[in-house]
Amino acid sequence: MLPWKADLAGRIDERTIESTVLRDNPLGDPHERPIWVYLPPGYDTSDRRYPVVYTIQGFTGHVMMWANRAPWRQPYPELADGVFARGEAPPAIVVYVDCWTRLGGSQYVDSHGHGAYHTYLCEEVVPWVDSRYRTIPGRDHRAIAGKSSGGYGAMITPMLRPDVFGSLATHAGDALFETLYLPTFPLMARVLRDSYDGSFDRFLADFFTRPPLSREGDEELIITYANAASYSANPDGTVDIPFDDTGALIPRVWERWLALDPVRMAGTESGAAALRSLNAMWIDAGTADEYYLDLGAVAFRRAVAAAGLPDDRVYFELFEGKHGGIEYRYPLALAWLCERFPS
Repeated sequence: MLPWKADLAGRIDERTIESTVLRDNPLGDPHERPIWVYLPPGYDTSDRRYPVVYTIQGFTGHVMMWANRAPWRQPYPELADGVFARGEAPPAIVVYVDCWTRLGGSQYVDSHGHGAYHTYLCEEVVPWVDSRYRTIPGRDHRAIAGKSSGGYGAMITPMLRPDVFGSLATHAGDALFETLYLPTFPLMARVLRDSYDGSFDRFLADFFTRPPLSREGDEELIITYANAASYSANPDGTVDIPFDDTGALIPRVWERWLALDPVRMAGTESGAAALRSLNAMWIDAGTADEYYLDLGAVAFRRAVAAAGLPDDRVYFELFEGKHGGIEYRYPLALAWLCERFPS
């Protein structure tokens, strides 16, 4: 295994999209976004058309991070290339989408708190790719995959837009919000009280003027505020927090979060109908996931079954391990999805 960049059997186009819907977004983040489009071996020497797997990242992820190398590990673009180079799955185009925000992420939803990232993905990125590459247009030949917040986006996007995506893979995706988020609320109430006079605005003003994640509670606070900007922002751009100064829930705000929990969404009439229409679904998590997303994966799997998606369209597994270091599972899901695209 090389400690530096390896040659690919396919190739990656590194391009830029100029987004209309992200222009003048509430956080002032760039509306011109990088996008990587992986073209499999044989693309340049044939007129063949290909299905497409859209890959989205976890919290803090941006597209350039796909090039990061960890010791004894290959980055996912190389692992994905290997799947096709070895003939382990029918070839596909893989698109690496950037939905980074100043707060660390968008949860791939439209929000007055950060911008129209759901619309950007479905209405701008997908048509942009279809118009420039030899794709097989149509939801049955499109999948979406991601880890953590990206896994969350992979779960909810086909439920919101089953006309765009026909299959998904979620790796340790955010789900079962009661288990995922509630345990951190008292901790954050205490840190806000002791360090920021109970104010998220004071925390943010401090956070962006020093080395990020350098103080106790930074990670929990920025994740929670970013999630609130996704789940409970108001039309005027203000953001409602789902707990008070004692860490107790504010029900009217918390209900807005729960409405976007994939487990709850799967139980709605529209969510269940969308899930039943999917061609393939991969769900996994680690048995020691620090955020208890193994429990979320189990809950989502049960909700998918209750929605009526046949078992033969679902792959579910809890792997040994925690939340990080799981990129070895991405090519497994990639191959599984590619094998299930219609001929």
